[in-house]
Amino acid sequence: MPKLVLMRHAKSSWGTPGLADIDRPLSPRGHRAMPRVMHALVQGGIFPDHIICSTALRTRQTLALALASWTADMRIDMTRDAYEADANGLLELARAATSDDAPQTLAIIGHNTAMEDLAIALAGPNSDNAALERIKMKYPTAAVAIFDGEWSSLKAGGMRLERFIVPRELPEV
Repeated sequence: MPKLVLMRHAKSSWGTPGLADIDRPLSPRGHRAMPRVMHALVQGGIFPDHIICSTALRTRQTLALALASWTADMRIDMTRDAYEADANGLLELARAATSDDAPQTLAIIGHNTAMEDLAIALAGPNSDNAALERIKMKYPTAAVAIFDGEWSSLKAGGMRLERFIVPRELPEV
């Protein structure tokens, strides 16, 4: 069954006054969170064959840390559209990526509130309700929502939220 992985970038730094939002780097906490998240994804068999990533520095750094664990061949699309997109924009990027040579697992590395809004919108009736309630409370940095469903069901209420991974809930690795 195809999977959609919505990964919010790891914690970023606000330490440089005047730095443009798109240029903010990851903080030390962001760097520490990613090994735990990636361990959980790899243990869960999540290996995307296509990744869409925002062009913001913090998402590119999150991707670089993810690629230490996701070593298989994959298509990677870096796009400013993912930086600027709201939930509908991310949904359109996902639909475009799954229309022709559809991946088995598509990952999007992006930003809130778009990630949270898209995750809530996609969750269908067979979703993990506890995971959905956690997303509605907060979609923290480096959190990952994993959905499954046919790509033709990539619409509001059309996917099954399988799992929601939050770094602070994971053991050190």
